[in-house]
Amino acid sequence: MGLGVGIVGLPNVGKSTTFNALTKAQNAEAQNYPFCTIEPNKAIVPVPDKRLEELAKIVKPEKLQYSTIDFVDIAGLVKGASKGEGLGNQFLANIRETEVILHMVRCFEDANIVHVEGGVNPIRDIEIIESELIFADIDQLQRKIERLARLAKGSKEAAASLEVANDLMKHLEDLQPVRSFDAKTSEVFKQLDKEMRFLSNKDVIYGANVDEDGLGEDNEFVQKVKEYATSTNADVIKLCAKIEEELVGLSDEEAKEFLDSLGVVESGLEQIIHKAFDKLGLQSYFTAGVKEVRAWTIRKNTKAPQAAAVIHNDFEKGFIRAEVIAYNDFIANNGEVGAKNAGKMRLEGKEYVVNDGDVMHFRFNV
Repeated sequence: MGLGVGIVGLPNVGKSTTFNALTKAQNAEAQNYPFCTIEPNKAIVPVPDKRLEELAKIVKPEKLQYSTIDFVDIAGLVKGASKGEGLGNQFLANIRETEVILHMVRCFEDANIVHVEGGVNPIRDIEIIESELIFADIDQLQRKIERLARLAKGSKEAAASLEVANDLMKHLEDLQPVRSFDAKTSEVFKQLDKEMRFLSNKDVIYGANVDEDGLGEDNEFVQKVKEYATSTNADVIKLCAKIEEELVGLSDEEAKEFLDSLGVVESGLEQIIHKAFDKLGLQSYFTAGVKEVRAWTIRKNTKAPQAAAVIHNDFEKGFIRAEVIAYNDFIANNGEVGAKNAGKMRLEGKEYVVNDGDVMHFRFNV
């Protein structure tokens, strides 16, 4: 759907190791020196969904098809990135093309792994990255203000945009991110953000990267990250990137056994994928046939005809109605026939807003 999650952070905090685990392949170098990742590595990652597997137990399809999410591994940023330090301009441009930021933060001590700032201090590290995103937004906004100032004399629309842009500039110059700007809900701001794609307005998930000992009780570094995230209304997911990478080669059963031994219910990567999917405003509906049980990705609050278009544009053009069974009803009645017999299948029209987990079949005529 053209939506992606950019993995950012200082060099050597576990970004590429996390990316390797996410993609279940060693297609991002993970070396103990800065800037080993220059071109952004991109991957399409399946969204784990146990509901799909439960549907398959009933339908017994030839294959399963999960929803997916795009992750982009962006090279480590450093102080001065907004001014081009460490190829920063190029990396910041890569972030601009994503919708959500996964900000990896190192939350463990290890003398064998170099830290570019000389020691582990997660809040300092977060603030370095956050500041660089703000500085980049200031540079971009300044150029926009100069253009608007020329246009404002003859255009009320440009004058309105200039007023909001100037207010936003004051906010940024106080080193406050765009996401905390008071006028965010105004239509003028929304149009400005749509054009500028402000870096500091993107939703953030903090990935607190710990060592194996840190997977149990939160260490002091993780506690500080969680406090910071609470103050900025962001989410934190704790993980050990190295262990997540080791889990890649295990079967589902072996992985579960390993996680159980660590006292962990769900892997950090699964939590990241699910949280990112939600942050992107996405959800899934299902089609269930003997050829394929599949999750289809749509935006939340999508109506039935537009949901049908994800399968094929003709489904929207010729939409008649949708046959809908709620996921829980499909499972409880052992499939489509049982759900029909129990009166759990509904016929829905063009105004129906699709729910997450709906099992659907579309009637159309082209």
